[in-house]
Amino acid sequence: MTDDSPHGRWESRTEAPLAVASLLYLAAYAVLVLASGLPATWRAVFLAVLCAAWAAFAVDYAARWRLSGQGLRFVRTHWLDTLVLVLPLLRPLRVVHVYEAVQCRRGRPRLALHARVVTYAGLSALLLGFTGALAVYQHEHTARGATIRTFGDAVWWASATLATVGYGDETPVTPLGRLIAVGMMICGLALLGAVTGAFSSWLLQVFAREDEKRPPGR
Repeated sequence: MTDDSPHGRWESRTEAPLAVASLLYLAAYAVLVLASGLPATWRAVFLAVLCAAWAAFAVDYAARWRLSGQGLRFVRTHWLDTLVLVLPLLRPLRVVHVYEAVQCRRGRPRLALHARVVTYAGLSALLLGFTGALAVYQHEHTARGATIRTFGDAVWWASATLATVGYGDETPVTPLGRLIAVGMMICGLALLGAVTGAFSSWLLQVFAREDEKRPPGR
């Protein structure tokens, strides 16, 4: 059912452009972090893209706040949106939400619920791993006593952290790097729980259908 309220119409019109802005933000940030020898002119261009994308996020947040009519309660009820505004590197995760919204508009989603949970958790893990690796690499590779010296080290660390393995061969040494690590651990546990729950539910449904097909007395 389509939400025909002003707030719903705003979200419907802006979700696709904001998804593009999210990917542009992530791409510009990645270039600024990884391309250390980038000429000053190009660095200024990518920095402008970064700032413009964040400005679009801020305008969207302010517009939805005003259209909601909730006043300061909007900040409490939409705490995740507030967090994403403060930490815009998490914004690309909304691409997953946009894909879900588009599928629902076209009718029934193509994938079953359990498959969608696994697919979206996988996409979220990829985006979180990439953004987390970028952020940790930015703050760690020049720190004194750092063990994360290359972007490859950062990707390995992010993968181990999201998978809740935690080998400990590479660890953040800066306060901000450790704060990012805590966030990655929490997200990793949440994603792992979602996938495990969806898989367990699917197995229970399969076993229940097999029991229903089994002849009585067997």
